[in-house]
Amino acid sequence: MTCRPLRLALLAPALLAPTLALTLACSPLLAGDTPAPVDVRILAINDFHGYLQPPSGGLVTIDPTDPAKTVHVPAGGAEHMATLVKQLRDGHPNSIFVAAGDLIGASPFLSAMFHDEPTIESMSLMGLALSAVGNHEFDEGKTELLRMQNGGCHPVDGCMGPHPFTGAKFQYLAASTIETATGKPILPPYAIREFGGIPVAFIGLTLKATPTMVSPPGVAGLKFLDEADAVNAQVAELKARGVEAIVVLIHEGGFPSGGMNECPEISGPIVEIVRKFDKAVDLVISGHTHRAYTCTIDGRLVTSGDKYGTLVTAIDLVLDPATRDIASAKADNVIVRTTLAKDPAQTELIQAYNKLAGPIAARPAGAVSSALSRMPNGAGESALGNLVADAQLAATRDPETGGAELAITNPGGLRADINGVAHGEPPFKVTFGDVFAAQPFRNQLVTMTLSGAQLKAALELQWQDPTRPRILQVSNGFSYAWDNTAGPGQRILADRMTLNGRPIAPDRNYRVTVNQYLASGGDGFLPFTQGTDRLTGVYDVDALFGYFKAHSPIAPAAAGRILRLN
Repeated sequence: MTCRPLRLALLAPALLAPTLALTLACSPLLAGDTPAPVDVRILAINDFHGYLQPPSGGLVTIDPTDPAKTVHVPAGGAEHMATLVKQLRDGHPNSIFVAAGDLIGASPFLSAMFHDEPTIESMSLMGLALSAVGNHEFDEGKTELLRMQNGGCHPVDGCMGPHPFTGAKFQYLAASTIETATGKPILPPYAIREFGGIPVAFIGLTLKATPTMVSPPGVAGLKFLDEADAVNAQVAELKARGVEAIVVLIHEGGFPSGGMNECPEISGPIVEIVRKFDKAVDLVISGHTHRAYTCTIDGRLVTSGDKYGTLVTAIDLVLDPATRDIASAKADNVIVRTTLAKDPAQTELIQAYNKLAGPIAARPAGAVSSALSRMPNGAGESALGNLVADAQLAATRDPETGGAELAITNPGGLRADINGVAHGEPPFKVTFGDVFAAQPFRNQLVTMTLSGAQLKAALELQWQDPTRPRILQVSNGFSYAWDNTAGPGQRILADRMTLNGRPIAPDRNYRVTVNQYLASGGDGFLPFTQGTDRLTGVYDVDALFGYFKAHSPIAPAAAGRILRLN
């Protein structure tokens, strides 16, 4: 009988790590026999975003009884996911659990209060082996990402959890994130795992647009390479190491049609990226767009598992021992149903953190008379966006807090609707946890002086990507109209941009409040970096909490601050 170690092989040579022997895969091999194909099961998730507990909306999927409709399926939660992962691994001695980024960031209160340490611990307990970095892994900057990997106390808040934070037991991969000072990746670009003596490489990376999605100071000194170029650069090295089977974990995705295990067609960045990959790449596990699909692009299987831990993608590979390559691959997105048993280790972890976080999250904020949705209307305006901007203006209007005349916030900072706890008739109670879920990034507010011309220049940048505009949310009293047919830099109508009914004058100065993310040029809104006489104030979540305390019950404001023409 011949026994081969099933192991996590060396990471990239520039970041060598000791080989970790995990188990022995033994198979009898008689003289003259042809080695049997090797079956491998890959379990994958993406965009978990710290949802240790099931998201309120569950999984939205096509109604099996009527394809024209959708249904909400209760799904998610680390306790249920851990159980499903164990079930899906059962009977598959060659298996690995991986992720395509955004495990953390924009997280609910339970995880975010502790800087996402609970999520890192949860994934480690669950047996996650490898994960690509996503854009949200950089929300608190490179140094904090490395703390997630290596452990230690938060540099500002210290050790907050119920036990010391020792870092991830899984390995983050970052093939495209390069430190400009050294020219090397900040984390290993790939890892190799052997199954039945056949090596399989996993290359991990995030999208090249990451610097436009996170606070610029957090990624200072880093560059993010083109996704396909970064992957292709690893292929020759991997082949030199005898690797033929290559899997890419990429935090970028697409927009499919069909159900969660269908893909009659798909659009979006992932399509062209996959087509540019070296033909040696066999399988692509994607994320970022929060969609579910199992597609074939350029002859390769491409998968994604929705968001917030509602799905686990089970991918079955057959490795050919003669070619040492992937002979076949198929995938199935499996729902993490809340009817699954709760994993005891995950329950213990969640309870330990909840004991500390629960009383804080349960603090009463106020009430809503009806739901405040972050879903924009045709002009790009949302009820939640209006409320957040109003709260930020209220928190910075007084001369001693900034003297703000208007406030502007980014739609990407709105992460959850505020519905309140519905018991009978409204108003519905809202807690600090609800408020935090809507504004989880803890950005401080910055009040600055901008000219009317600079303000218009900032608003024009809402269409940097015409296919996916980022419509900024504005406070009461400020309004503008935009022309959908106009060209770049000409969409905002100067005579329809008003403050308290008076046109914005290009040469007049205005006191404007934005969050720290926008103030540092986040989302590419560079005119906000030109603001002068800056005064830094409270955190955005505290401004919203205070607004609820002062103005509850709150009803959605009438739309009309943002007008779309044509």
